[in-house]
Amino acid sequence: MNVQPRREKPPLKILLCSPRGFCAGVERAIDAVERALAIFGAPVYVRHEIVHNRYVVEMLKAKGAVFVEELAEIPDTKAPVIFSAHGVAKSVSADAGKRDLLAIDATCPLVTKVHREAEIHHRRGRRVLLIGHAGHPEVVGTMGQLPEGAVILIESVADVDNLRLDDQTNLAYATQTTLSLDDSQEVIEALTRRFPTIVGPHKEDICYATTNRQSAVKKVAPLVDAMIVVGSPNSSNSQRLREVAERCGAPAQLVQARGDIDWNIFSKVSSLGISAGASAPEVLVEEIMEAFAERFEIHVESVSAADENVSFPLPKELRAIA
Repeated sequence: MNVQPRREKPPLKILLCSPRGFCAGVERAIDAVERALAIFGAPVYVRHEIVHNRYVVEMLKAKGAVFVEELAEIPDTKAPVIFSAHGVAKSVSADAGKRDLLAIDATCPLVTKVHREAEIHHRRGRRVLLIGHAGHPEVVGTMGQLPEGAVILIESVADVDNLRLDDQTNLAYATQTTLSLDDSQEVIEALTRRFPTIVGPHKEDICYATTNRQSAVKKVAPLVDAMIVVGSPNSSNSQRLREVAERCGAPAQLVQARGDIDWNIFSKVSSLGISAGASAPEVLVEEIMEAFAERFEIHVESVSAADENVSFPLPKELRAIA
């Protein structure tokens, strides 16, 4: 009887970025759906994905959440309707009011901060330039806080160069909360060069979670052969983590689950960095590490860029009911 010799697995050093995964705004939004289901029972309607993660959405669907893109898809109902963490335009809230829907606003408080600042600038007669990505729900929601034409979307330095304004003195800028720090800084510098009197946010708009996760990737990426970012393709902050890793010299793949791993990239690495976008649950990180453990003898180290202890209370509508 021929006994095949046991093949030893090659060693793999994994540097695990910290912080990674869920931020306080995501946890609050998910808690809002679960609390509403506990109070009201199923169904609970959610306008747009509560956060940009397929695993989270499917988990909440299994508990009785019904996801829609527009309020028109919701029948006349006494069931609650939850607005996603990305925020909505004022017209959406108004439509919910006209239909007497029980609306629960799970907009991340840091997105709400951007909304309020935009409104203040508008009241003070300033044109608002919003740095962000066209079509992203957060950008749509922020632009929808003000009358049409009051906000101009800026996606790049080229947009700044091509901007033609009648009044160049009464300007303010705001940013999407999930942008690349480096990209947004380039645009901000271009704006301040061209419009020296432009007014910026009282406090940085890019949220603490985006900043911390990008900082951790910047520490890890130069030390590894490649990186994996756990997150969904439609998650802005996850895509930015992938871009940051690649700019730091590490080939990177954005994966939603272990089945997405491209082993052509990772089969011969000796060191690997792993991070996760702010809407990616830790269970997915663990599953991906298990996939590597099946092929490698792994040694895991954590690399920290910041300590996080931020938390947000539930939306006021749920606090009042509770």
